[in-house]
Amino acid sequence: MRWRAAARRARRTLWQTTHELSPTTRGLLWAIAAGLLFSIASASMRGLTMHVHPIQALFLRYLFGLLPLLPLLMHSPLKSLKPDSMTGQMWRCALHTLGLVLWFIALPHMPLADMTAIGFTGPLFVLIGAAWWLHEPMSRARWAAVLTGFAGVLVIVGPAISGTGGWYNLAMLASAPIFAASYLLTKVLTRKDSAKIIVLWQTLLITLMSLPLALPFWVSMEPLHWGLALIGGIFGTVGHYCLTRSFVSVDISATQSAKFVDLLWAALLGWMLFNDTLRPTTLLGGAVIVAAIALLARHESRNPPARA
Repeated sequence: MRWRAAARRARRTLWQTTHELSPTTRGLLWAIAAGLLFSIASASMRGLTMHVHPIQALFLRYLFGLLPLLPLLMHSPLKSLKPDSMTGQMWRCALHTLGLVLWFIALPHMPLADMTAIGFTGPLFVLIGAAWWLHEPMSRARWAAVLTGFAGVLVIVGPAISGTGGWYNLAMLASAPIFAASYLLTKVLTRKDSAKIIVLWQTLLITLMSLPLALPFWVSMEPLHWGLALIGGIFGTVGHYCLTRSFVSVDISATQSAKFVDLLWAALLGWMLFNDTLRPTTLLGGAVIVAAIALLARHESRNPPARA
């Protein structure tokens, strides 16, 4: 009983501490946590795609991603899980599925850090869409943070990325604006739906949409492969929850500089698990990225932007 009381006190302390932070800081912390979880999921999926077709891995990622959502399904009335706009959910998931197909095709052929770095063109599309479509206020600090973070990415990948990735580089690059559109739709959906409902329907719909794509490529798997799929599914779903919470906490444009921290996670996991080279420029660029995030959080905690 004592450990339960201690756990309750720890949860209360964590709750109070996080709610004393500014909305921007909370949003950035949610986004950084999402990046770490996504990197772990990506590493497990890369290992899986070395043994099965990428589209089969995509389906399994979202099938096992339903597991963390089972308590929600079991203890919530079905009426409470109905989204405000099923059409919006389906459009969002269709876009995300298209981006995932391109992403998974490139996954087994590129280092994790290179894939993550190429994906960082996405925040630029998100910023443009957030300003034009969502009419979010675009402060100079936000632009400066993202551009500084992008400069840090260039420091990291500039000496390494060449044309060796071939068409896989182009596939990854093409997925970036598609994911950006999906994230902008997610931001719109958070106005009416909670994070848990968005993640639930995303996981369920993408599982259904990817099943017919995966069946023609299906091959049998060993226990290790099922374990990799399980890790990717659970960490990926929890990562999407954290990402959606970041969208709820603050404008989507304010969280984009945190995306660049994902490169640190990807470089570290790639080095540990796949023998990817960890270069000094990765550490230098990472320092630039972290500085950009810290400065943005400090600026907006003192100068909260006016909502559009």
